[in-house]
Amino acid sequence: QVQLAESGGGLVQAGGSLRLSCAASGSIFSINAMGWYRRAPGKQREVVATITAGGSTGYADSVKGRFTISRDGAKSAVYLQMSSLKPEDTAVYYCNFRTRYNDYWGQGTQVTVSS
Repeated sequence: QVQLAESGGGLVQAGGSLRLSCAASGSIFSINAMGWYRRAPGKQREVVATITAGGSTGYADSVKGRFTISRDGAKSAVYLQMSSLKPEDTAVYYCNFRTRYNDYWGQGTQVTVSS
């Protein structure tokens, strides 16, 4: 059974940086896309960044120029480098792997940015 595990969250001051990692355990094939999503308190989950199997990336307007998504296909892992963090980036961050037949989600990692 495939499971995704995020790591790298924590507490950081505004302007700081964090790097989130997400790795899959178990066999997972034909990943079409990987992504990071977040849910802030009292808000709906929103997409932060995505990367396709071909390497094309997309970002929410609110994080463009500050966050960078990358992947390691051999390790079935995806990363999110977050810089110039703002208090409004505070949220639980979830990774997502999407295959042709399945959608996998991690349990989430808390990111808290203090002002």
